[in-house]
Amino acid sequence: MRHYTSMFDRIIQMFVKELIQVLRDPRMRGVIFVAPVVQLIVLSYAITTDVTNIRIAVIDRDNTPESRELVSRFAGSPYFNIVAHPASERVAQDMIDHEQIQAFIALQPRFAQTLRAGRTAPMQLVVDGTDSSTTKVILGYANDIVQRYSSQVLMERYARTTGGTLEPERVPLHTRTWYNVNLESRPYYVPGMLALIIGLVTLMLTSMAVVRERELGTLEQLMVTPIKPIELIIGKTAPFACVSFVELGIVLCIAVFWFGIPIQGSVWLLLLAALFYIMSMLGVGLLISTTCHTQQQATMTNIMFFMPAILLSGFMFPIANMPRVIQWVTLVNPMRYFVEIVRCIFLKGSGVALLWPNLLALFVLGAAALALASARFKKTTA
Repeated sequence: MRHYTSMFDRIIQMFVKELIQVLRDPRMRGVIFVAPVVQLIVLSYAITTDVTNIRIAVIDRDNTPESRELVSRFAGSPYFNIVAHPASERVAQDMIDHEQIQAFIALQPRFAQTLRAGRTAPMQLVVDGTDSSTTKVILGYANDIVQRYSSQVLMERYARTTGGTLEPERVPLHTRTWYNVNLESRPYYVPGMLALIIGLVTLMLTSMAVVRERELGTLEQLMVTPIKPIELIIGKTAPFACVSFVELGIVLCIAVFWFGIPIQGSVWLLLLAALFYIMSMLGVGLLISTTCHTQQQATMTNIMFFMPAILLSGFMFPIANMPRVIQWVTLVNPMRYFVEIVRCIFLKGSGVALLWPNLLALFVLGAAALALASARFKKTTA
């Protein structure tokens, strides 16, 4: 009993010492609590795939009621903003090159005459294809407007020639969107930001822990004390875990109350997943700290690990679209599983029955990372 009591006392003393060392520096407090909040707010507003206020130009060489009707549909759309009426395609192309517009529409002479004759009247839409995803959205919006106009022209022509009416849709499609009714990108990206911010804070603090002691020359002093390596590891990582949970609470409050994204699922399940995720990132950070001798080396190693972890997490790019070999690599990325869990809990309200594979993977990765880091730590300090 006395042995366990003394071991507990040593861990508590190391815990308090590490916590004081982290929080007593005003700059470190800013990095831990202020910077992530600013990052979440700024990036959540900046990272969006919603395409609105598309700047377009119109070249209407026909200038008839029919052509003006089609142009008015683009002007009345909430997605398009007609900003110019250039005299030629060359001028419009120059405006695209100078990023003054994103696309332009060209209607040739006899557009209305061709329509009245019952023939196909082509129009041209030129889009800046630099950003392929935005280009696809613009083409989709424009195609929808033109198809609706074409259906109206067809019905009016049918009424003039036969005196009857033509039903616009023989097989109407009724759509319904689940989970993200308004199809906004922010409810999808903000939960994923939780994984990025918590992972970055945890990784940064833990990777610097042992390196800082080694640089200051106090690591050897700690090792000659009665404290054991496992006690030193627990005492150094536990404060960072507590700080990470505080950070998680702050970020959750911002997501729910600032951005208005409700948590559809269980908060307790989210906290359990966060525990496994933090455990995984603690193990990775500790492993980095045992392989680096300076804080500069630790910082560069953090960047080399964290950037690929973001790209291979499914936060920005679907994992299913990646090559098969890369998909296998993502299986050892803890961020992949936590991003999926957070999004499912926020948007779908998923429970353990659906998320247990991701939870199990996080736990296994966390246990393996901590075990490997502990073994490496004992070896390097022996």
